[in-house]
Amino acid sequence: MHLKLAFIGFGVVGQGLIEILLEKKNLLEKKYNFKYTVVAISDFLKGSVYDKNGLDLEKIMDLIKQGKKLDEYPTGIKNMDSISTIKDTNADTIIEVTYTDVKTGEPALTHIKTAFDCNKNVISTNKGPVIKESLNLIKIAKNKNLYYGFEGVVLSGTPAINLFRHTLAGTVIKDFRGILNGTTNYILTRMEEGMSYKDALKKAQQLGYAEADPTGDVEGLDALGKVVILTNIVLGKNISWEDVKRKGITEITKKDIEIARIEGKRWKLIGSAEVKENGNIDAKVWPEKLSINDPLAGISEATNALTFNTDELGKVTIIGPGAGKRETGFSLLIDLLELNKKFCN
Repeated sequence: MHLKLAFIGFGVVGQGLIEILLEKKNLLEKKYNFKYTVVAISDFLKGSVYDKNGLDLEKIMDLIKQGKKLDEYPTGIKNMDSISTIKDTNADTIIEVTYTDVKTGEPALTHIKTAFDCNKNVISTNKGPVIKESLNLIKIAKNKNLYYGFEGVVLSGTPAINLFRHTLAGTVIKDFRGILNGTTNYILTRMEEGMSYKDALKKAQQLGYAEADPTGDVEGLDALGKVVILTNIVLGKNISWEDVKRKGITEITKKDIEIARIEGKRWKLIGSAEVKENGNIDAKVWPEKLSINDPLAGISEATNALTFNTDELGKVTIIGPGAGKRETGFSLLIDLLELNKKFCN
């Protein structure tokens, strides 16, 4: 089978995937029998283009690098919005990578449901829909024999979801804990070196790790969303934002860092969830002083790590980048190859 792809949204993440697809086209076809055509791209700011026979991706990337709009592509149908691109093109798989409100899940949630209504697979890096309706969306996809992939919503290209679904299949996961936000981990690393919180945050902003408004990172909101996702998907529970206790790192001082060092410990912002004996969930995002011997204590810089506590293997930890153009683009490729393996071979 030859996949026909349509991109809804074409920012950094979508472009990261296209770069990988162009560079590895021969390898992907030879090793994984992965054959595809990108037939449509629709972006709120960059315009849109559709050609049922496929777009020239090198020409598309040249336009973007020159700061031009997709409407300037020499052929194809233009001026299609996201919904019409999903409904009215011959794409069988929608790659949903729009800017989305994490709490409402929109517009990605509408895009995903529209795609399912049209019997089209969906691959997305948007956290909002997974936080809001993960179990429902998975059920819809399963009932329609469609694929819904969202590997990138937790650790970007570091495969947390597929690790659980495939490599750890057959185990029971009792709980998880991890460093789920690279920005806060970077700030704490710099503070260990003697920087104040304020200076460490400024450095993180200069490097692009933190936004001009860093609230989502430093107050633990980003990590909280990932805890909700992991609890629902990995532990099989159905919780929402309000069920997770949260505290960020803004109150940690240089003195706190120094006291921890004397005690042989390190501060980390930890996202975790555990199923209690009564079936209730204890989920939280909270700064913790970890012993130096703890695997998560050794994770420095803007790196993420996640530990699954399993019945068969004990604790299994995966470590890797949690953000980035190519890294998040790679998470889309992980899901594309999984889709290809399940439905196309």
